[in-house]
Amino acid sequence: QVPLAESGGGLVQTGGSLRLSCAASGGTFTFSMYTISWFRQAPGKEREFVSAINWKDGKTYYADSVKGRFTVSRDNAKNTADLQMNSLNPEDTAVYYCAAVLMDYAPGREYDFWGQGTQVTVSS
Repeated sequence: QVPLAESGGGLVQTGGSLRLSCAASGGTFTFSMYTISWFRQAPGKEREFVSAINWKDGKTYYADSVKGRFTVSRDNAKNTADLQMNSLNPEDTAVYYCAAVLMDYAPGREYDFWGQGTQVTVSS
Protein backbone atom coordinates (compact mmCIF):
# COMPACT_ATOMS: atom_id res chain seq x y z
CA GLN A 1 0.00 0.00 0.00
CA VAL A 2 1.60 3.19 -1.24
CA PRO A 3 0.23 6.26 0.53
CA LEU A 4 1.55 8.70 -2.07
CA ALA A 5 0.63 8.83 -5.73
CA GLU A 6 1.98 11.09 -8.46
CA SER A 7 0.01 12.25 -11.46
CA GLY A 8 0.30 14.73 -14.29
CA GLY A 9 3.21 13.31 -16.23
CA GLY A 10 3.18 12.94 -19.97
CA LEU A 11 4.79 13.93 -23.23
CA VAL A 12 5.52 17.59 -23.87
CA GLN A 13 7.60 19.53 -26.36
CA THR A 14 10.62 21.61 -25.46
CA GLY A 15 9.50 24.85 -23.87
CA GLY A 16 6.22 23.41 -22.67
CA SER A 17 4.83 23.02 -19.18
CA LEU A 18 3.48 20.29 -16.97
CA ARG A 19 2.03 20.29 -13.49
CA LEU A 20 2.69 17.24 -11.37
CA SER A 21 0.64 16.41 -8.31
CA CYS A 22 1.51 14.31 -5.31
CA ALA A 23 -1.53 13.15 -3.39
CA ALA A 24 -1.83 11.28 -0.14
CA SER A 25 -4.45 8.57 -0.46
CA GLY A 26 -6.71 7.15 2.19
CA GLY A 27 -5.57 9.41 5.00
CA THR A 28 -2.79 6.99 5.86
CA PHE A 29 -0.65 9.58 7.57
CA THR A 30 -0.78 13.18 8.68
CA PHE A 31 0.32 14.87 5.49
CA SER A 32 0.90 18.25 7.12
CA MET A 33 3.57 16.78 9.40
CA TYR A 34 5.84 15.79 6.51
CA THR A 35 8.28 17.64 4.36
CA ILE A 36 7.52 16.74 0.74
CA SER A 37 10.29 16.36 -1.80
CA TRP A 38 10.44 15.68 -5.50
CA PHE A 39 13.09 13.52 -7.13
CA ARG A 40 13.68 12.34 -10.64
CA GLN A 41 15.60 9.55 -12.25
CA ALA A 42 16.59 9.32 -15.88
CA PRO A 43 17.72 6.06 -17.52
CA GLY A 44 21.28 5.21 -16.58
CA LYS A 45 21.54 8.01 -14.04
CA GLU A 46 21.36 8.29 -10.29
CA ARG A 47 18.24 9.53 -8.61
CA GLU A 48 18.39 13.31 -8.43
CA PHE A 49 16.87 15.74 -5.98
CA VAL A 50 14.58 18.26 -7.67
CA SER A 51 12.66 20.25 -5.09
CA ALA A 52 11.22 20.21 -1.59
CA ILE A 53 8.80 22.12 0.60
CA ASN A 54 9.09 22.17 4.36
CA TRP A 55 6.33 20.80 6.54
CA LYS A 56 6.12 23.75 8.91
CA ASP A 57 7.30 27.03 7.42
CA GLY A 58 6.71 26.24 3.75
CA LYS A 59 10.29 27.04 2.80
CA THR A 60 11.12 25.73 -0.64
CA TYR A 61 14.28 24.23 -2.06
CA TYR A 62 15.33 23.68 -5.65
CA ALA A 63 18.13 22.00 -7.48
CA ASP A 64 20.18 24.48 -9.48
CA SER A 65 19.13 22.77 -12.68
CA VAL A 66 15.46 23.64 -12.16
CA LYS A 67 15.63 26.88 -10.19
CA GLY A 68 13.59 29.58 -11.85
CA ARG A 69 11.67 27.08 -13.97
CA PHE A 70 9.98 24.82 -11.41
CA THR A 71 7.76 25.82 -8.50
CA VAL A 72 6.76 23.54 -5.64
CA SER A 73 3.66 24.14 -3.54
CA ARG A 74 1.42 22.28 -1.15
CA ASP A 75 -2.16 22.33 0.05
CA ASN A 76 -2.39 20.55 3.36
CA ALA A 77 -6.17 20.85 3.42
CA LYS A 78 -6.25 18.68 0.30
CA ASN A 79 -3.25 16.53 1.22
CA THR A 80 -1.50 17.42 -2.01
CA ALA A 81 1.79 18.86 -3.18
CA ASP A 82 2.35 20.10 -6.71
CA LEU A 83 5.34 20.69 -8.91
CA GLN A 84 4.77 23.24 -11.65
CA MET A 85 7.34 22.70 -14.39
CA ASN A 86 7.85 25.39 -17.00
CA SER A 87 10.32 25.85 -19.84
CA LEU A 88 10.91 22.13 -20.04
CA ASN A 89 13.80 20.74 -22.02
CA PRO A 90 14.91 17.19 -22.88
CA GLU A 91 17.24 17.14 -19.87
CA ASP A 92 14.12 17.11 -17.71
CA THR A 93 13.03 13.76 -19.12
CA ALA A 94 12.81 11.32 -16.22
CA VAL A 95 10.51 9.47 -13.91
CA TYR A 96 9.45 11.90 -11.21
CA TYR A 97 8.79 10.75 -7.68
CA CYS A 98 7.42 12.45 -4.62
CA ALA A 99 8.62 11.46 -1.18
CA ALA A 100 7.70 12.33 2.38
CA VAL A 101 9.88 12.58 5.46
CA LEU A 102 8.53 13.28 8.92
CA MET A 103 9.13 16.90 9.90
CA ASP A 104 12.54 18.28 8.97
CA TYR A 105 14.79 16.64 6.44
CA ALA A 106 18.45 16.16 7.31
CA PRO A 107 21.23 14.92 5.05
CA GLY A 108 21.49 11.15 5.16
CA ARG A 109 18.03 10.69 6.59
CA GLU A 110 15.79 8.12 4.96
CA TYR A 111 12.46 9.15 3.49
CA ASP A 112 9.44 7.52 5.07
CA PHE A 113 7.21 7.21 2.00
CA TRP A 114 7.66 7.18 -1.76
CA GLY A 115 5.24 7.31 -4.61
CA GLN A 116 5.59 5.01 -7.60
CA GLY A 117 6.53 7.75 -10.01
CA THR A 118 5.16 9.42 -13.11
CA GLN A 119 6.93 9.61 -16.46
CA VAL A 120 7.83 12.99 -17.92
CA THR A 121 9.15 13.00 -21.47
CA VAL A 122 10.27 16.19 -23.18
CA SER A 123 10.83 16.02 -26.91
CA SER A 124 12.76 18.40 -29.11
